[in-house]
Amino acid sequence: MKLKVVVHEAEEGGYWAEVPAILGCATQGETFEELLQNLYEAVEGCLSVDIKPAQINAGERIVEIAVSNQFRGKNSLNC
Repeated sequence: MKLKVVVHEAEEGGYWAEVPAILGCATQGETFEELLQNLYEAVEGCLSVDIKPAQINAGERIVEIAVSNQFRGKNSLNC
């Protein structure tokens, strides 16, 4: 899985980044290398959060899917 990340230069020095596809997923680092390391940890942490089980009504079901590159559209940008 690939995620787009928006990297910003912090006013006080260093960098901060956000992952738009994961609500609330953001981190910072004093150097770009530290930021990248922190990003991996932040994404892992955000994706591993347990959420309250969904309420399902009759005729509904919950499925898990894996996303791969084969579904990328022709207009996708590689950053």
